[in-house]
Amino acid sequence: MKVLAADIGGTKTLLQITEWGENTPQVLAEQRYLSGDYSSFNDLLRTFLTETGSTGNGLRGACFAVAGVVTQGVATATNLPWRLDATHLEATFELPQVVLINDFTAIGYGIEGLTPDDFAILQSGKPEVAAPQAVIGAGTGLGQALLVWQERTGHYQVLPTEGGHVDFAPQGKLQIALLTYLSRQLDHVSYERVLSGSGLVTLYHFLKKTSGMAESPALKKALSEGDQAAAISRSALEHGDPLAGQALDLLVQIYGAQAGNLALACLPRGGLFVAGGIAPKIIERLQAGGFMEAFLSKGRLSELMHQIPVKVILESKVGLLGASRLAMRLAYEQL
Repeated sequence: MKVLAADIGGTKTLLQITEWGENTPQVLAEQRYLSGDYSSFNDLLRTFLTETGSTGNGLRGACFAVAGVVTQGVATATNLPWRLDATHLEATFELPQVVLINDFTAIGYGIEGLTPDDFAILQSGKPEVAAPQAVIGAGTGLGQALLVWQERTGHYQVLPTEGGHVDFAPQGKLQIALLTYLSRQLDHVSYERVLSGSGLVTLYHFLKKTSGMAESPALKKALSEGDQAAAISRSALEHGDPLAGQALDLLVQIYGAQAGNLALACLPRGGLFVAGGIAPKIIERLQAGGFMEAFLSKGRLSELMHQIPVKVILESKVGLLGASRLAMRLAYEQL
């Protein structure tokens, strides 16, 4: 069974055509594109199909995961000027069935296709079979999703959320000062504003302005030349830059606190998974202790937090895998 899948992010988009046989995928075509190079997803999809010599013929279904809100077959990307309509895509590209899902819904469906080597364990906890699970991940934005076991299908059903946009709840004097600083600039300070690629840049500039620490000439130059978040992260991890290091540590602490908030909200005794583009790149910092310290720091419920397994997803294509798996599963249901 041949299906088409896409993982559409604010920075990059992955497209793949996969042949599924007895739950084993064989990738027939795959390409990576910079999302900002295209005015619409239609243009990007047309490019992919042309470059790979593919058409809708022979495909049994398609699932496109979008970093944004999906409502009744229509998706609006949060960090792109793109609007996707499932019915329009079916007609334009002669696809038999198009399903649009949130990008973290796709990550949730991809988890069961991963192997133990695809995870880094932050806390073993006490995992329970068929218990709820949760996913959180910082990248271009901040995504979250819930997973609920379905006895009838023998799979988890993934429930999308917009939990990354809940109010930022500062912990301690430094984070309270951060909230005050951001409240002067923004009508609403969400976790995504401080827990994302752009959020790391925000934290860096906040600390530069308030800490009295000097900015290194090398980092200042790097910030003017390209990806600012990558420059800050690289300066912290590879060059031991003090100001960049403090910004990264602050992001890790906020990350752990919000992961703990998500865990309290749904009690994912089956596991809480940390996904997104940032976590694998800063895995050493996550393992250093600041993340789990903030995760566990929940007062009277700290003991409960020790029971929840916490794992970092290292496989960068988990969302693409999840979209492909869901397309395959839905296509089988149509047989």
